[in-house]
Amino acid sequence: MVQEDLFKKIIAHSKEYGFIFPSSEIYDGLSAVYDYGQNGVELKNNIRRYWWEAMVKLNENIVGIDAAIFMHPRTWEASGHVAAFSDPLIDNKDSKKRYRADQLIEEHLQKIEDKIQKEVDKAAQKFGASFDEGKFKSTSPRVIENQQKYDAVHARYIRALENDDLKELYQIIIDSEIVCPVSGTRNWTDVRKFNLMFSTQLGSVSEEANTIYLRPETAQGIFVNFLNVQKTGRMKIPFGIAQTGKAFRNEIVARQFILRMREFEQMEMQFFIKPGTEMEWYAYWKEKRMKWHKSIGMGDHKYRFHDHDKLAHYANAACDIEFEFPIGFKEVEGIHSRTNFDLGNHEKYSGKKIQYFDTEANEGFTPYVIETSIGLDRMFFTVLSNAYVEEKVEWEGSAKEERVVLKIPPALAPVQLAILPLTKKDSLPEKAREIMDRMKYDFNCQYEEKDSIGKRYRRQDAIGTPFCITVDHDTLQDNTVTIRYRDTLQQERVVIDRLPEIMGDKVSLKGLLKRL
Repeated sequence: MVQEDLFKKIIAHSKEYGFIFPSSEIYDGLSAVYDYGQNGVELKNNIRRYWWEAMVKLNENIVGIDAAIFMHPRTWEASGHVAAFSDPLIDNKDSKKRYRADQLIEEHLQKIEDKIQKEVDKAAQKFGASFDEGKFKSTSPRVIENQQKYDAVHARYIRALENDDLKELYQIIIDSEIVCPVSGTRNWTDVRKFNLMFSTQLGSVSEEANTIYLRPETAQGIFVNFLNVQKTGRMKIPFGIAQTGKAFRNEIVARQFILRMREFEQMEMQFFIKPGTEMEWYAYWKEKRMKWHKSIGMGDHKYRFHDHDKLAHYANAACDIEFEFPIGFKEVEGIHSRTNFDLGNHEKYSGKKIQYFDTEANEGFTPYVIETSIGLDRMFFTVLSNAYVEEKVEWEGSAKEERVVLKIPPALAPVQLAILPLTKKDSLPEKAREIMDRMKYDFNCQYEEKDSIGKRYRRQDAIGTPFCITVDHDTLQDNTVTIRYRDTLQQERVVIDRLPEIMGDKVSLKGLLKRL
């Protein structure tokens, strides 16, 4: 299947089965804003819970807060967002479409890399076990030519970013003959800056109202509360503060479904450390966060680190954890060494002393910070897109048919157990309801009795339910039920009294947490 087609199928599936809906759809929707449906909100909550417990529950020196979305406007001056939180904007005059200039160049560079990889893959297939990739890259004329082209564009691109040179970004687009994906032309406007913050008014009378901003990140709520948490929690460095919550960015190009939205949710942790130890802790959290992603079991080979070409104004080191989506590798989490920029600037702009006093060393200092920042919506789509499978299976001895199944990790699945009476008569629904009432306090259960058992199985497959509990006539005689396994289609007969124990082992977050 073409990857772009797969991407579209996943989007369609997510709407059909209650995961994600276009916001305000009855009014034709609102660009790049989405609502989470009944199954989507459960999956989202489970991902958030796994992050929170892995970050806060398992680390004695990390605590959580929930800061307000509205903050004093001086916050965003101190953080640098008012002056520097912008993207390079460019328009195509023919299609009237708007793009980020840096993303157009990065996509162009990726295409060159793809050409190189295509040559390598062809040669590897041709020469088999004797293939020497390093030697091939250094001798193949096509690879050398493309590598030189890549290096030249990349070097210009990095210099332009470092110098904030909008004219050079424009010239790279022109020289590289980058075309608009819609019109196919190179009729571009100049590159200009576009601030990403949403502004609004705080006050009952417009003439007296103050301009404030919807927060573009959750991190600043942590920084302004550093002393509150440190003192009330008697925290000693190194320690971290975690937070989840909504953030808002007026994106130039908000597309690719929930991978880039104007309203999104972050899961962030700021880890406060002694100056001079930042590279050690930066390496530590890179490894720690990658391990968290891989613990979910979606394939280690689908993850990679990507170092930033241009560092943000607050950072001295930064990288992304990227995941291979159907449309290629995309960022899901960033790890940044933020130095003492934030706390230092808030001290300067507020006029309040924001320092940590080390009683053992008898000295005070402004802590450095290592940040881990993950997009919950992107993580949601990571799980959803990886789980989507079309496969042919044999239904109860019949000819093979195709099914669509979401192989979501059981601990994260929106519905963990489906309780299904075989028929709607002979006291089977009453028995199934008894089981439902017993299990619903510990598991997210769904009761369903409409249609044949086969159709119900297929519906549960489509929403990712890992286990179906079938109540049949034998249940009334021997108090046993059948567990049907989503991924293998195997069935197991068990005593009802053992269900809490068996299911607890299979769907608890504890299993994932122990992998960390």
